[in-house]
Order: sequence, then C-alpha cells, then structure tokens
Amino acid sequence: MLENLTQPDTCTDSLEGLTLESTLQELLLHDFQLDIYSLGKALAKAFDEHQCLPGAIVTEKGKFFGIISRQQFLEVLSRPYGIELFYKRPLRALFPFIKTEASVYPCYLSIITAAQQCLQRSPEVRYEPLIVQINRYTYRLLDVHNLLVAYANLNELALQLLQKRTTDLDRANAEIQLLNQQLTAENLRLNTEVEVTRRLQKMLLPTLQELDSINGLEIAGYMEPAEEVGGDYYDVINHGDRVKIGIGDVTGHGLESGVLTIMVQTAVRTLLESNETDPKKFLDVLNRTIYNNVNRMNSDKNLTLSLLDYEEGVVKLSGQHEQTIIVRNGGNVELIDTIDLGFPIGLDMDIAKFVAESRIQLNPGDSVVLYTDGITEAEDINGVQYGLETLCEVLRYSWQKSAKEIRQTVIDNLWQHIGSQKLYDDITLLVIKQK
Repeated sequence: MLENLTQPDTCTDSLEGLTLESTLQELLLHDFQLDIYSLGKALAKAFDEHQCLPGAIVTEKGKFFGIISRQQFLEVLSRPYGIELFYKRPLRALFPFIKTEASVYPCYLSIITAAQQCLQRSPEVRYEPLIVQINRYTYRLLDVHNLLVAYANLNELALQLLQKRTTDLDRANAEIQLLNQQLTAENLRLNTEVEVTRRLQKMLLPTLQELDSINGLEIAGYMEPAEEVGGDYYDVINHGDRVKIGIGDVTGHGLESGVLTIMVQTAVRTLLESNETDPKKFLDVLNRTIYNNVNRMNSDKNLTLSLLDYEEGVVKLSGQHEQTIIVRNGGNVELIDTIDLGFPIGLDMDIAKFVAESRIQLNPGDSVVLYTDGITEAEDINGVQYGLETLCEVLRYSWQKSAKEIRQTVIDNLWQHIGSQKLYDDITLLVIKQK
C-alpha cells in the first residue's frame, strides 16, 4: 500500500532561495512507505509509476524498519529467478539480500554538512538515498542526487559570495588607505600643534633660577602630563615683597586643556602686574576672562584653581582646588579644605560670592604642599589609588628634608606605587618650605 507518496514534477527539486545555512528540510523529501508484509510487486509498481522515487521506507506495525532503494530492488529482481522469488513475496524476504546500512540524518542538519557526511560513506552505499528524520516517528527519503546538486549550487554560491567579499574588501582597503593617508597628514598637523603647545606650556613654567631667587622660601615643583600636553597648571611669581603661587587642574588633558592652562597663566600674571590684591576681585576678573574664552572656543572645559599670596611668613589662600597640606616643623600634618574658598573657573560668569580667604601662619621649617588629583587618584596595577592618606604619611616622615628632597621622596614613592600601570591623569606637585 502506498502512503502519502510525494511525486515531484521533475527529478531535481527547485533550489531557488537556498542559502549557505539551508537545511535538509528545505529540499524535496519523498514521503513513501510500505509495510514490511507488502508484496514486492507493490514496490515495483511504485517505482514504475514514479521515476523520481529513490526508494521506499519500510515499516512494521507503523514503526520504521528499514529502507529499500530503487537500485537495490532492481538488482535483486535482475538475479536469476529474482522476479519469481520476490515479486509475489512480502518485502521482508528481500532484506537478507540487500545492504541495509541506512543513513539517518536530522532534518535540521545543514545541506553542506549532510553532503560532506554522505560522501564519506562506504562506496557500496555512497549513492543510496538518505533517510531524513522529521520527528520521533516521521521519516522522509532524500535522493542523493538532489542533495549533491544542492551542494554543488551552494559551493557556487559560496564562491560568488567570496568573490563579492573580496571585491568589497579591495574597495574597503582602498578607502582605508586613502583615509590613512588623510589621517597621517592630519596627525602630522596635529602633532605640530601639540608640540608647539607643549613647548609653550613648558616655557611658561617657573625656572629653577626663579624659584631659587625667592627670599624666605624653598620651592620645588614637578609636573608630568598624562599626554604630551597636560591640563595641570602651576606658577610661582615673585612680585616685590609678595609671592603669588597658583595651582590648578583643567578637566581632561590634551591640546584644549593645555591651551586653557596657558590662558590662566597669562591672566594671573596680567592681574598681578595691574596690582590687583583683593582675592575676590582677582578671581572674579580671572574667571570672567576664562569663562568668555571658553564660550568663544565652544568648549566645556573648566578648572579648579587655588591662589596663594605669601608675605613675611603669612599665606593667604583663596580659590577652590584639592585640599592644601600644611606640614609643620616636627611632622604634624594639617589639611585645609578649599571647597568653601571658591568655585571652578570657567563654569559660571559670576563667582565672586563664592570666593573666600584663609590665612596660614608659617614658622621656620613649616611646609605647604600643593598637588593635583593625578597624584591621589593614581592607581597601581590592581586599581588601588595612591590616596591622600599615603601622601600625608610620606610628608609626615620627610618633613625635615629640603623642599627638593621632599618633592623627590613623594615622586619616587608615587612611581613605585604606580609601577607598570598606565598614567591616566596629569601629575603636579609643589612643595613650599619656610626657611
């Protein structure tokens, strides 16, 4: 008895729409089953009427038993007395005379994988039809010829895709080369600008001769940018009987931040030359200048900035920055929070109402230490920050040294902490010691 026989119009199913990810269920699958007790003539009739039928699935009591291919069936019938022996006998009688190595493949297996596995079968059954399992109890037949044609077409498709991708890659490589040339030219231009800015920034730092010429104070500074152009600022200006000291930290680093530090340095010196001594007016005018320039640049940069005025052992501190460290003769450490002494520069037009002043009396051997957060937030390879506590501890045990020695002790300890970790922020340290 024939059950659910699928008969195509041609022996090769349509391969349109197949992709490299297509599976066996997208090919033509024959649904033809015979019970094991069906006579051989029923199978002969099916093969005669359906020339594209590659074989039959044989069942016993509705369960899969095996497969008889067209080729195996015709070979058995062609033997002497084959027709007399098997034509009118149940199909069960055929199985001892045929090769029963059945290849069962899941329907979700890719066509490419199935074809490769099929060709690895033994030569005797290499071109026998495949059994495709749809679910636990449902099986279909697949003609190997159809599978191999699909496989060949997919190989051709893969070759076309490869050629297209090769063409696309060639085009992309050409575009990348052009972009690289443009980037190289742009980098040369930017590197020139960065180099000019870096040199200007270094030229504007106070020299050793300037620092050594200041009466009553030992001063030692250190600056290490995270990039070629840093966003940290410090300056020491000897102006008559007074000394003006500034330290600041622009948000970010790089060319734009470096330009802003130069603006601040120029503005501070200009105001000092105009004999402006009132801290509120000084920082207010400075802030307005930077604020207008930042807006003109269409930039979002701003900076923390503390200014110290020193005269005859008294330091007047104003402006918002990191905590100011006072190391007394003997090693006691005091911290002055600058949060209430000012407001970030360049963030708002009017900051006068936020500016206040703190007075510090320095005795012989006392030191003032200024720093940027690049020191306290510097991380080791495990992400542990150096921290303000560590900085104070190093200062506490090196208070008796000169300003230059204290600076070097801190920097050596800091780099030992950083180790092989990358430097992510600019580092600036300024040590001022009362002689």
